[in-house]
Parts: sequence; structure tokens; C-alpha cells
Amino acid sequence: MLVCTGFATTSPTTPLSPFTFNRRDVGAQDVQIEILYCGVCHSDLHFARNEWHYTVYPAVPGHEIVGRVTSVGADVSKYKVGDHVGVGCLVDSCRTCSACAEGLEQYCEKGATGTYGSTEPVIGGPTFGGYSSSIVVDQSFVLRMPEGLELAAAAPLLCAGITLYSPLKHWGAGPGKKVGIIGLGGLGHMGVKLAHALGAHTVLFTTSPGKVTDGKRLGADEVIISKDPEQMKPHGGSFDLIIDTVSASHDLSPYFMLLKRDATMVQVGAPEHPLPIAVFPLIMKRLNFSGSAIGGIAETQEMLDFCAAKNITADVEIIPIQKINEAYERMLKSDVKYRFSIDMASLKA
Repeated sequence: MLVCTGFATTSPTTPLSPFTFNRRDVGAQDVQIEILYCGVCHSDLHFARNEWHYTVYPAVPGHEIVGRVTSVGADVSKYKVGDHVGVGCLVDSCRTCSACAEGLEQYCEKGATGTYGSTEPVIGGPTFGGYSSSIVVDQSFVLRMPEGLELAAAAPLLCAGITLYSPLKHWGAGPGKKVGIIGLGGLGHMGVKLAHALGAHTVLFTTSPGKVTDGKRLGADEVIISKDPEQMKPHGGSFDLIIDTVSASHDLSPYFMLLKRDATMVQVGAPEHPLPIAVFPLIMKRLNFSGSAIGGIAETQEMLDFCAAKNITADVEIIPIQKINEAYERMLKSDVKYRFSIDMASLKA
């Protein structure tokens, strides 16, 4: 067994604190990775506090992992010791269902294995995430980090980046399309950057007038204060795609009115409680209300390569692991621009 150190929580109300645990030994197809940086996702907080009602404790969050290969199995051909690599939200899947055959491992019909919150396929017990010193992952679920991406700022691409890239690509965001991004947080700021880089006319919706300047700096062609009906009204029936990144309960009805006939609203933010949905706006313009998860492994690599080509990373504040509980409280207050990235060297401090 590989002995690892990390930070874990033991109940929904317990702060994260130092934790020692075992990972599996490196198998023939496995890559062992020294974790250098791990992004902090809102999903980590939901998971740590059991807000989605599936957490098994002790729980080690973290699924935006960037590190260095320290060991490879006998049959590994994709990576070598010293390579910079990433691990996102998935560490395995059935690999045989129709979704996996199409490169959509995130929708594995038998249930993909999450980087945390799943069952470890070799030694059993829960999978433990990236708030830790190292991780062992099958080479098929390891991503190559392109040269030129600053690693701390690239870590959030492994979840926040692909969570926005996948629906933008699937629903055809690009030149000639008008795309709205609701919310300028960890997900939303990546949505603005990626939609702009894909060539779409990009509009940010925010409730905070203080974010107008930042939204335009990140690539928004327009910024709309969504609680102001006079700013919303001129955009009625003009959007091809709107992506909602907000993880708190809110009313979507005003946004439905902004979509063209047959256009799509995509939900990627995951509120704890169900959202109220008014059906008449959907019915009257044959609108699509959809959800989207992350991307598959191939699409995630495509996203990383696209970000390298366009010089896109997350805007991050780098913190030591000892400040993770403070970071959670700040994240709830939207007191970060726009993603925390943990320097895992702090585990040795």
C-alpha cells in the first residue's frame, strides 16, 4: 500500500484536518502522481458537508489535480516519470457501455468512478481526492498537461474548465452565436473566457454591478445586471444558448424570455435544493432546458490543448492546505476571484 497524507473531514460539520490513508500500489496500467496543485471546487464543499447526501466519511475532496509522474506501471505507454499530468473528476469507468464507447465516460451507464465519493476499484473503500500528497490512477484517466500552462492556474481547468467547455462545444458556441453566461464565479469566469475564445458574442449576467469591469476584462462583449429589468428587456428572444453556473436557488424565468425559439438553457450549477421552473416560457418557444456534466477524457484533453493554444487558465488565488476551511467560508461569500488553488507543498510544512 502507498501511504498518503492529506486533509479530510469526518462529518458534515467537522473542519477538514490532517489525515493519513492508504492508496493502492501501482499496477501494470497505473500512474503514480505527486500532487503539486489542487483546485477548490464548489462540489468539494457540497461533498464535504454531505449536501448531496452520498458522502462516506472520512472524506478527502479535490478533483482538479495537477502533478508530476513519480512512478509508472509495467504496461504504461502514455506517460513517463517527470511528466506533468492532470486528473479531473473521473478515475475509472466501465469502459464497455455505449457512453464509454463514445468517449463519454462521464455518462457511464454503469456509473463512472469519481475521484472522490466512489468505491476504489482495486482495494475497496472510498476513493480519496486530491487534497493529498499523491494519487494512483489508471493511465487511461490521466491527462497530459500541455507545455506553457501555469500549473496552479491550470488545475481548475480539470473541472471548472471542462464543465463549461463541454456544453459550449456540444451546443455549437462559436462565431455568429450569442451566448449568455449566468454568474461570474469559479465556473462562470471560465465560461466567459471560453465562450469568447470560441468566437461567440459573449454576454455575462451578474447581480453585482462591481463585476462589470471584470467581466469585460475576462472577455464578455456585454455585461447585464440581471436584476435590472430595463437591462434585460432589450435582449428578449436574442440568445442561442445560455449557461447557468449559479449554485444557489434562483429564478430562471427571466432568462427563458431571452432565448430564441428552439434555443437552449443549460444548467451546470448544482443548487442543493430543486429549482422552480415555469413551464410556459418553455412551451411557447419550444425551448430546451438541459443539464451538462463534465466532459469525457478525450474532450478534456481537447479542452486543455485549446486552453494552451489560447493562453487560457483560471484566475486563481493560491493558498496553503491549512487555509482550506477558511477558503470554504470565503467561497460561500463569493470572496475569491475566481478560484482557489491549493499549493500541496504546504502539506509538508
